[in-house]
Amino acid sequence: MLHLKRTDSADPDFQYLVSLLDEDLSIRDGDEHAFYAPFNTIQNIKNVIVCYNNSVPVACGAFKQYDATKVEIKRMFVLPAFRKQGIALAVLKELESWAAELNYPECILETGKKQPEAISLYQKAGYQIIKNYGQYENVENSICMTKSIS
Repeated sequence: MLHLKRTDSADPDFQYLVSLLDEDLSIRDGDEHAFYAPFNTIQNIKNVIVCYNNSVPVACGAFKQYDATKVEIKRMFVLPAFRKQGIALAVLKELESWAAELNYPECILETGKKQPEAISLYQKAGYQIIKNYGQYENVENSICMTKSIS
């Protein structure tokens, strides 16, 4: 049975899942991985979701405040054995609900062109591709997206 837990970045299950995410991204991104690392730190993230299958952590996601009206979705990951079961979408929807409860009307995110399953997930969830923002502005591998949640 799946269960979603709201927590923060001090959660050891979140830290474990993020370590697996980072391993996966270092393979996918290759030499570009070092560029992304400073933007993917998890210290002091207040809004984290960990998904459990019974008592086993199988997926996670988080958001950080980007500005007064937006949060940035970060650190989305599902263990390979649990993919294609709607878990990532459930985590994403819970993050969006939480952000809306905190009166943020918009979510933004960055993902990589080498992550086609992530791009597909976000488009399925209603995210639209936008001009790359912030540190991703001139990064060829990055795709930035937005969604209104208000």
